Amino acid sequence: MKHTHITEKIIGCAMEVHKVLGPGLLESAYEECLCYELQNKGLKVFRQYPVPISYKAIKLECGYKLDLLVEDKVVVELKVVEELHEVHEAQILTYMRFAEKQVGLLINFNVKLLKHGIKRFVL
Repeated sequence: MKHTHITEKIIGCAMEVHKVLGPGLLESAYEECLCYELQNKGLKVFRQYPVPISYKAIKLECGYKLDLLVEDKVVVELKVVEELHEVHEAQILTYMRFAEKQVGLLINFNVKLLKHGIKRFVL
């Protein structure tokens, strides 16, 4: 699978954050702690990475921001919701397409066991 070595590290770091903090915090807290863990693993992390949107002849320079872009290869979208819905999946797929990245992780920290809150996507 594409970029498995990176996604495995991201998932491991996310599990560490969830183990220590548990569910119920704001997304920004998980983002900060996950960045800390990823950087300690030697990964290059961009937070709130701007993604331009092109529509016909219009280019919006900062249409959206990715929660995290890891190693310039993996889009990571963080959530703190009761459950993931199709709209969350559509969101990360759209971000991946506009950012021209093939791999993405959707991580919902508001779950009892984090393994139930992680979805991997490949374009």
